[in-house]
Amino acid sequence: MSIAFLVTTLIVVATPGTGAIYTLSAGLSHGRRASVVATIGCTLGTVPHMVAAITGMAALLHTSATAFQLVKYLGVAYLLYMAWATLKDTDPIVAEEETAPRPAGRVIASGVLINLLNPKLTIFFFAFLPQFVDTGEPGHVLRMLELSGVFMLVTLAVFAAYGVCAASVRDHVTARPRMMAWLRRGFAGSFVALGAKLALAAR
Repeated sequence: MSIAFLVTTLIVVATPGTGAIYTLSAGLSHGRRASVVATIGCTLGTVPHMVAAITGMAALLHTSATAFQLVKYLGVAYLLYMAWATLKDTDPIVAEEETAPRPAGRVIASGVLINLLNPKLTIFFFAFLPQFVDTGEPGHVLRMLELSGVFMLVTLAVFAAYGVCAASVRDHVTARPRMMAWLRRGFAGSFVALGAKLALAAR
């Protein structure tokens, strides 16, 4: 395991993106449990990209403009939906123990979709992992699985830290409804901005 791989992976994961914003939003809106579950969902959302990289399916997105555009605009549509859902969620937030927790399956599904519908993540796996794997060696598939596993563990750790930190200040934020309203708008605006950035992305 090279230091270059670990450093680059940490930079890629820690840079705020759709997954990080979703985890922060879950932590602030629904508490520590929801943030951890959201983290698991976002981490699981990298599995299809890993499979695509290992099987060569990522090459299709890299070479086929139609396939790339299809996945890209599905991602844009889902990010816009997340922005709308964030703004729509105007129920007053009270202490976590006084409210029924959100269904884990629903939180995980949203996290999976956020990372699944991100063609740039597939391109990342396709372009980044091969630099650290000699495809001519017999065990190159296991090596890619190993590196992908490290990427997922880093994602899990970093996103969990984001979510738990957000949940730790939740009581201070929820005691100020106007602040929570502005945070909702901020998260919704972030989803819209990320959707616009993805819409303009080239292969």
